[in-house]
This record gives sequence, structure tokens and C-alpha cells, in this order.
Amino acid sequence: MESNFVDYVKIYCRSGKGGKGSMHLRHVKYQPNGGPDGGDGGDGGSVILRGNHNYWTLLHLKYQRHVFAEHGGNGGRDRSHGTKGKNAYIDVPCGTVVYNAETGKYICDVTYDGQEVVLLQGGRGGLGNWQFRTSTNQTPRFAQPGEPMQEMTIILELKLLADVGLVGFPNAGKSTLLSALSSAKPKIANYPFTTLEPSLGIVAYRDNQSFVMADIPGIIEGASEGKGLGLRFLRHIERNSLLLFMVPGDTDDIKHDYEVLLGELERFNPEMLSKHRVLAVTKSDLLDEELIQMLHETLPHDLPVVFISSVTGYGIDELKDILWRELNSESNKLQEITSEDTLVHRDKVISQLPSELKEEGMDDDVETVDTDDSGDMDDVEELDDFEYTDE
Repeated sequence: MESNFVDYVKIYCRSGKGGKGSMHLRHVKYQPNGGPDGGDGGDGGSVILRGNHNYWTLLHLKYQRHVFAEHGGNGGRDRSHGTKGKNAYIDVPCGTVVYNAETGKYICDVTYDGQEVVLLQGGRGGLGNWQFRTSTNQTPRFAQPGEPMQEMTIILELKLLADVGLVGFPNAGKSTLLSALSSAKPKIANYPFTTLEPSLGIVAYRDNQSFVMADIPGIIEGASEGKGLGLRFLRHIERNSLLLFMVPGDTDDIKHDYEVLLGELERFNPEMLSKHRVLAVTKSDLLDEELIQMLHETLPHDLPVVFISSVTGYGIDELKDILWRELNSESNKLQEITSEDTLVHRDKVISQLPSELKEEGMDDDVETVDTDDSGDMDDVEELDDFEYTDE
């Protein structure tokens, strides 16, 4: 069954070209030498990205392989201005990052609702011959062509916006915790890699307050080398201000597993180590109080540690308090303010783009559509005595 969660699409975009300026001389009854009156061409439409909080995936763009803006209209007689081409808007969920599909270069980032980013600027319309009249050349017999269109094949990549991101091995209880804390209903089963796509849940807190939690598929040791599901989904927690590491209580070495997860994150993006972290030991209903005290002494002391059980509810309220305290700590707020404008998006590696596109199911090339209608002449009257000059 094909998933409705789409976080990676490749589309071809093209802005509109500017309309041609008109070269026309007024030639009517009783006024055979009326002078120039050719109008300007209209501007071509632009391709604009627009943040829309009503979308949370890129599913609506999966089968829209081409986005075209309208061309500008040509100028006409009597100084008639050409029509302006309509802009083409691409509505994307907040948190979408755009890359050039041919060079892998980072282009822009859409982070909030209503934000508009001009991806491709439409061509300006050409000036009609009326604009070129001077005292020494009162009947200019030339006009200006419009600016050409721009085109580009882009990759849209979604990075979910959430407050808390869950990090852990497969079958560590991440989806169970999300379903216990929120109304989200992720798939839960007793085998690894049950979760194959990210899930978001809103966690209710005291005094009608809440925060957003993101669950991603589990990562394993060697994920940075492509093992398991690789690091494909880790981009969804790059924007999170807090990372919740989850390690089962029945594992052999909790501290070792935590360090393995930390190492995989570091290889994916070293900047993620600067985020606030909390360690949750899950499935604590299998442990007694004496064993919990013994395990406490072996765990890292540089971050908050809490023992929880999503099934019995043990430690859940304490976990909420810790998460809320860390989210609202002064150091975390300061980090959010400083990182909001300094978030660095790395360019994609050209040699890895084909394999990445194939993994995302976008390996087929997007056909560029040749819509060049430069061969059709504008419907401007040409008088017998007109002479076109090469400018």
C-alpha cells in the first residue's frame, strides 16, 4: 500500500517571458503621420513558493511534474499595454527546503505560514516604440523584445516542524509513547521497523498548554552507511529544539546504546549535538526499584534521565515536566533565537543525487516542455513603409 506521506518531490518550473513591445505608427484618416503609438509588452508571471499550514506533506505535488507561469501579452496600437502574465503559486507545508536538482545547491527555505519566496522571476515586458521617441528621432521604427523566461528543475524536501524529536533504535517504544501522550495513532507492533514514516502528535500539558512531538523510523548502528532505513528520515528532527533519546530498559548496555545513537546523529549533522537532550529509559515496568537505582549510577550525568513505561503510565508525568522545563529553559530559548536565522542547509552532493532520487522514487527524469512560441508574430499592424532595424 502506497503511503500518503510524501516528503520529497522533483518538479520542473518555468516563469513567463515578457511580452514584446509594439512597433506601430498611428495612421488614421486625416492624420497620416500620427507618430509612434506602440504600447509596452506585459511582464511575465513569476513562480512563487508559498507556505501553507493546511498542508503537512508534499502529496499534492507528487504528480504535478510541471509548474508554468503565464507569458506576458504583447503591446498593441494606441499605446495599449500588454497583459501581465499570472503568477504560478506552489503551496508547500511549512518547513520545506528547496534545492536545484541539477547542481544540488540550496535555494531557499519556507518556514512559516503565508511566507512567499520568488523562485523564478518573470521576464519584464519590452518597451514599445512610443517610449523611444526623441527630438531627433520622432518616428522610431523599432521596439524592444521582452525578457526571456527562466526555467529550473527543483527538489522539494520537507523537514517537519516539531518541538520534541524522538530518537531511538527500532522497537524502542517511540510510537507507543507518542500514542500514549497524544491522540496520534501510529502503527504499533512487536517487530523492528514498524514505523516506516514520520508521525506528529500534540502533547497536552497543564493550563491548556501543549507542544508538538515527532516520531521517526528507528535508526540502527551503521545507519550513516545506509544500513536499515539509513538516515533518510533524520532530516525531520533537524529543526527540533529538543531531542528525546529512547533506550529500552531490557537492553544489555543503556549507556552504550545512547552513545551509538549520538554518534549516528553526529555523522549525519554535527550541529545536532548542540540541541538539548533528554534520555528516557522505556519499558521500565520490567524493572524493579532496586534495579532502577543501580542503573541510574551507570547512566550519563550530563543530561536529564527518566525511567518510563508507556503501558502502565509509570514516569509519564515526570517526563512531561522534564520536557516542558527543557523546552522553556532560557538557554534553549536563546539557542532557538540564534539558530532561527543561522540554520545552515548543506548543499547536496552531486555524485549522490542519482542514488538519492532513486531511493525516493524520483529517478525518472522530469521532461522539459518546449513551449517556445517565438515563431508566431505578434498581431500588430505593419505598414508598408515600416523598416525593422537590428538593435
